[in-house]
Amino acid sequence: MTTEASLQARAGSKCELCEAVDDLLVYQVPPHSDGKAETCLLVCIKCNGQVSGASELDGQHLHCLGDSMWSQVPAVQVTAWRMLSRLRGETWAQDLLDMLYLDEDTLAWAQAGSKEEEGAGTTVEHKDSNGGVLAAGDTVTLIKDLNVKGTSFTAKRGTAVRNISLVQDNPEHIEGRINGQQIVILTQFVKKSN
Repeated sequence: MTTEASLQARAGSKCELCEAVDDLLVYQVPPHSDGKAETCLLVCIKCNGQVSGASELDGQHLHCLGDSMWSQVPAVQVTAWRMLSRLRGETWAQDLLDMLYLDEDTLAWAQAGSKEEEGAGTTVEHKDSNGGVLAAGDTVTLIKDLNVKGTSFTAKRGTAVRNISLVQDNPEHIEGRINGQQIVILTQFVKKSN
């Protein structure tokens, strides 16, 4: 059975992201290149353009990730995580990303391909207060009470911040959600949780 036939059977002849039925293509999820169905997706032309980076992201169309991210297929989970990470500036996407759980191997795959897509030339390293390297998706703990500017609450010491995102151009800043509020946090005030 060919890879495309396997994907057609697995996906019920629908795009595995938005469930469109027309103009379906096989998309190889980077960085894998073995061509096996386990590392590929069946996607429509519109999703293919957005996933591959050939087209501009269409947040309206990608609301479909709210359903597809729950797939049991790791390649679909990886692609949903990457797309939601690219859209994390939109509240709905960050909310979905906060809910999405990936096992360690799947998260490593998602992050590996995500770094590859961003390009190897932009390697800004984010480190916590103990010098531990931080990665997108990590959980950190606050080591100090922080007054959150523009709000009426204080983020208390010991608060866990899950699924952080990295500020690409500033190694001293990360982003995370506390009390439902997306905030920028200085890396010197956090430690990585195991």
